[in-house]
This record gives sequence, C-alpha cells and structure tokens, in this order.
Amino acid sequence: MENKFKKFDNAFEGANWNEHEDDFTQAFYEQNLSQFWRPEDISLQPDLNVWETLKPEIKLAYSRNLLVLTFLDTYQGDIGMPVVSRSLDEKFHQRKAVLNFMAAMENAVHAKSYSNIFMTYMTTPDIDELFKWGEKHKNLQRIMELIVGYYKDLDRYNYIHKFESMKKGYKDLDFRIAQWKAMVASVFLETWLFYSGFYYPLFFYGQGKLMQAGEIINLILRDESIHGLYVGRLAQELFETFSNELQDELQTWVYQFLNELYHEEVELIESIYDEVGLTHDVIVFVRYNANKALMNLGFDPYFEQEDVNPVVLNGLNTETKTMDNFSMKGNGYQKMKSEMIKDADFYFEKEKIIKFGDE
Repeated sequence: MENKFKKFDNAFEGANWNEHEDDFTQAFYEQNLSQFWRPEDISLQPDLNVWETLKPEIKLAYSRNLLVLTFLDTYQGDIGMPVVSRSLDEKFHQRKAVLNFMAAMENAVHAKSYSNIFMTYMTTPDIDELFKWGEKHKNLQRIMELIVGYYKDLDRYNYIHKFESMKKGYKDLDFRIAQWKAMVASVFLETWLFYSGFYYPLFFYGQGKLMQAGEIINLILRDESIHGLYVGRLAQELFETFSNELQDELQTWVYQFLNELYHEEVELIESIYDEVGLTHDVIVFVRYNANKALMNLGFDPYFEQEDVNPVVLNGLNTETKTMDNFSMKGNGYQKMKSEMIKDADFYFEKEKIIKFGDE
C-alpha cells in the first residue's frame, strides 16, 4: 500500500524551536525579546521646558541629526534586515525570525520614536521642512544610495538564486558575495552610522538636558548593539567560507567602502554641526564607531585611537541604569500597564457613595 504520508523532496517545514540552529541565535532571540519597548512608553513632555530655552541653531542641529537617523532606520527596516533574512537558506527559520524581529524594531519603534520627538518639539510646518531638507541633502542621499544599493543588489540575487540557480552559467559565489556585502552594509549602518548619530542626544543627556529623548536613545542603543553584533556574526561565518584569495579582495573592498561612506559622512556632519561648533568632536566619534563596526565584522580597526568626548562615551553604556525620579534618567523603567474598562467598574456599593452636602 502506498504511503500517503511520504516526505516530498521540497517539503515545507515548520520552525522547530526545540532544537538549536546554532549556538547563538536563540540567545539573541531572548535578548531582543527581553528588551522590547514601545515609543509611547516614554513621555517627552518634560523635555519641553529645556527645548524652549535652546538657541535656534542648536534646535536645528538636533532635529537634523535625528532626521538622518530616521532615514537610516526607515530603510533598514524596509529592506535592509528583510533582504538579509530572505537570503538565508530556508532551513534557518530561527535566524530569519530574529532578523525579522529586528527589522520591525527599526521602523515601527526606532523611526517612530524620532517622529514622536519631532511631534513634541516642533510644529508641523517645521517637521515638513525638516524632511524636505533630508530629501535634498546630497551627502545624506548619497549615503542612503550606497547602503541601500547593496541591499538592492542582494534583493536581485535572491531572486536569481531562488528561481534561476539551475540555469547554465549560474554562479553561487556571486550570490554569496552579494549576501556578505549586504551584511557589511548592515553592520556599517547599525554600528557605525547609527551610533555616530547618537552623539548629540547623548551630549545633552550627559548634561541632564532633554532627558526623555536621551532615554529613548539609550533604549535604541541597546537594540542597535545586538543588531550589529548578530549580523556581524553571520557575516563572519559567511566570510570564512571564501578562499584566502577572495578574502583578501573582499577585505580591500571593505576599506574602500568605508572610505567612501566616511567622505560623505564627514560632509554631512559639517553641514549639521558647523553652526554649533561641534564638528571636530563628532567626526572623532564617527571614526571611533567605524572601528567598532569593523571589529563586529572581524576586521582590525582602520582609524587611529582618539579621545572621544567622555560625556558621550559614557552614554554608550547600554546596561540598565537606576531610575532617578528627579532627572528621569534610567532605562530600567517599568512599562505602562492598562486594561479595558468593564461594566462592573461602574457599579458602586451604596454605602460608599457620599452625596454632595452629606458630609
């Protein structure tokens, strides 16, 4: 009798979380879940008194800096993480789940958090003008073009790999190189470009100013640190499958790509921070974070070690802070709890009802 339950060659599978795909993915899954948060968890109203005292050029630099982060977060959530997830072998259900969770955090939580800051601090016309500035800024647009370009390359190779891999002339190596380059772009975005954009919020946060916005940045920092580590781990794993000769070629490409991004980043920083006299400090921080991104990818630092502003450097510590009820500083907060109103909530015991004039 024919076995109607026989296993097909291309049978669909379910994600079996009882078995580990590797020795690190489930740990990253747990860490991501444990630090989940919502933009609405933090009220920005206490910042308004400080915001109104700031000079116009400081407000402009602060908001433009957050807009850069908004652009990066948007495309990291829209295409960056998802395209890397789709490129993984279909057997890696857990890895895909972790990447997809991270993707949701980028746009639905991080980018939305910046929008909440804009809506609290600024008027709608000012916000509209801010976004137009970003859409027209040549350096920001070039950075987005460089990063997203490698995502789109992998997106194209994902299709070829899935539907045309059996055709004559197909080269699996081309797909894996595109996959690795997209992972490098992702780590550069997460650990380098994101972190560099945290300079100004952390600069205020370390002085006890704009503390609620700084609290949001601290929460985002926790997320980005594990995002960069995780994708960097995947990139290192893939890199080890290449020949020594190809590894040398790709390492040369990494530093070329870094320099191309660095050139655009420096000009972008100048356009934001020249008016407030912080350009040099921020560029030092940019180089510091570029080295950190390279280390996440398994490469040696490229820039020489420099002294980073200690106030900002201290803010990079993503460990839970003890809440200070006077300054509102601390990311070890309790999330809001709410429940639906029920009919029973409107029933009161007669003896507890005191009518006006009965006292």
